Amino acid sequence: MLTVENIEKTYEGKPLLKKVSFEVHPDETVCLLGPSGSGKSTLLRIIAGLEESEGGRVLWKGEDLTDIPAHQHKFGLMFQDYALFPHRNVAKNIAFGLRMQNAPKEEIQQTVKEALRTIEMTGFADRKVTELSGGEQQRVALARALAPQPRLLMLDEPLGALDRTLREQLSFELRRILHQTRIPAIYVTHDQEEAFSIADRLLLLHDGVILQSGKPADFYHHPKNVWVAKFFGLGNLVEGEVRSRSPLAVNTPFGVFHARCDGNAPQKGEKTSLLFRPNQAHIAGIEDTNTLTGKVIDQVFQGETYRLSIRINYDIPNFIVSLSVPAEIGKMISIGYSTEDILCLQNGKGES
Repeated sequence: MLTVENIEKTYEGKPLLKKVSFEVHPDETVCLLGPSGSGKSTLLRIIAGLEESEGGRVLWKGEDLTDIPAHQHKFGLMFQDYALFPHRNVAKNIAFGLRMQNAPKEEIQQTVKEALRTIEMTGFADRKVTELSGGEQQRVALARALAPQPRLLMLDEPLGALDRTLREQLSFELRRILHQTRIPAIYVTHDQEEAFSIADRLLLLHDGVILQSGKPADFYHHPKNVWVAKFFGLGNLVEGEVRSRSPLAVNTPFGVFHARCDGNAPQKGEKTSLLFRPNQAHIAGIEDTNTLTGKVIDQVFQGETYRLSIRINYDIPNFIVSLSVPAEIGKMISIGYSTEDILCLQNGKGES
């Protein structure tokens, strides 16, 4: 098990990482997610032993790795540019780490054969890597990192150079391979969808701290605050003032809404924000207590649903909802929400 304890790092005189701590358990894929410049790659390099921290330590099964050279960590690394050897074929690229370990020839051949089967590239052993597509090169780079059977695999934006369609396809393949090999992994990305499709657990890094951690579903259903909801694009965020706590009622620019809070509700008179998820909206009925009315200004067909843009008023010019039925552009429409589907969020960043 990997343990990261109170890692600190500054960049250009400003704090980049502020006492960051977390663990990676056996067979677990942990995703370090965050915007560019949040310190994800720096943290990964510190864990790998490629960069020194200014405080804290990294341990493997309780052993402090601070003074142990990076090549003795027995961690595998995979980066965005793959760094394959163009003068070597696929098999020799995969075998590189094993040759560096002076593994027996028979073991190397068998491992390469199994690795090609795992990445579903049997028959590519003698192919030049320069003849491979971007997705195929990515698989070979992954196989090369896995071949020496590292104690931990670290991947830094490995799909970043690929187009979105290929990224979506390969992210599911990566998850399959990581679970199949049962090697614990740390996966760095700034892409939320990629993180959701790969990770067993997410660590959201922002402003030098882990702002929220948990399973992907936790971030969707229980975002910690407004910043998290905005980062994941969870829906419409509307500021208001608490009118009452029990039941929770909030004054907003388009009326009073009853909502729920995951934690303690804010005090009466305090500012707060309400999250209205597009896919939890419905055409308002007479039984609805939470309703809003506005003009349909745009509509996009998305397969099973229609994405509507609604202008509530000048304060809320573009409220997004997702409905199973179309609406007429330019017409007024009333939308309803249940109390359980409107989430009250903290406005601050709120460190964890």
